[in-house]
Amino acid sequence: MINESGILNINTKNLIHNYNFFKKLKKNLIVAPTIKADAYGLGDKKIYNLLLNQGCKNFFVATLNEGIKLKNKNNLIKIYVLNGLQNYKLDKFTNANLIPVINTIEEYERIKDVKIDFAIHIDTGINRLGISSKDIKKLDFNTNNIKLIISHLSSSDEYKIKYNLMQKKLFNTFVNKKPEGVIFSLANAHGSILDKSYLYDMIRPGIGIYGCFENKKLKQKIKNVITFKGKIIQIKDLQKNQYVGYNRTFKTKTKIKVAIIGLGYEDGIPRSLSNKGFVYYKKDRFKIIGRISMDSFTIDISKCSHDLKVGMFVDIINDEHKVDKFAKKCKTISYEVLTSIGNRVYRNYE
Repeated sequence: MINESGILNINTKNLIHNYNFFKKLKKNLIVAPTIKADAYGLGDKKIYNLLLNQGCKNFFVATLNEGIKLKNKNNLIKIYVLNGLQNYKLDKFTNANLIPVINTIEEYERIKDVKIDFAIHIDTGINRLGISSKDIKKLDFNTNNIKLIISHLSSSDEYKIKYNLMQKKLFNTFVNKKPEGVIFSLANAHGSILDKSYLYDMIRPGIGIYGCFENKKLKQKIKNVITFKGKIIQIKDLQKNQYVGYNRTFKTKTKIKVAIIGLGYEDGIPRSLSNKGFVYYKKDRFKIIGRISMDSFTIDISKCSHDLKVGMFVDIINDEHKVDKFAKKCKTISYEVLTSIGNRVYRNYE
């Protein structure tokens, strides 16, 4: 029996389907999944090992500690650390068999003459991580230990804008230098379906592997991976003119029946859904009433066509009401939804 009040079901077959979709975009394309932020909340160790079993040999994480957690002892498996060297000693990377992604000229100067493989991140216009244009001329792209050159698209989910073309054009100036033994990567999940010219040698899909998307083009290509359920922990009848939740934001107009769900904003149910969100049980839909609190929220089940009981689960996200719909209701994006699902929620791999 699952004791937790929430369950995040992860459909591993659909996740593998999504990984294979990206692999088929181009012959010999390297697909390097991004498994940072605990694999977008799905469990980095589980997803890492699942993809290893599918033959995946390249991964990206954000931080050094994320990479160390994976305990990679196989020299054929390459785990790249996007946040770079920072002020860490180089042996932190070599001891954990990790490859730093160099983001500044200062980091490059520290590592260029050391026998350690590294990647270079060039900023082509997102103005986030990456070596800036004024410093690029200081790089020797034929340095033997540079194994990968990457950049990152600012607006890959907007597939009809000129900014993507501008970034690709700038990236091509480095590709055209043809440094020996170096591979190139520009695209994430959305960037990989702009067109084949964005694929280069490697892509770094994240959100698409996990069944989420920010435009309809990717939606048509991948399968849903997660369902999110919350447990009923109490059922009660309320009389007319009673209040629900903090600050009395909901007042009953008639006698109603309510169920208390044992999830709250600590578990990834944002307060923005107070008095306007919905949950589901089979074909029934129930409105969230009152304020969502840290550990619970309340739904009106007065018109339920089923005999709901304490201990049963209702759907928050399912195959019909997917992450993108939930995110839009919350006025956010699917990335934030996934990474906000808390550790108290049980991860079930099926």
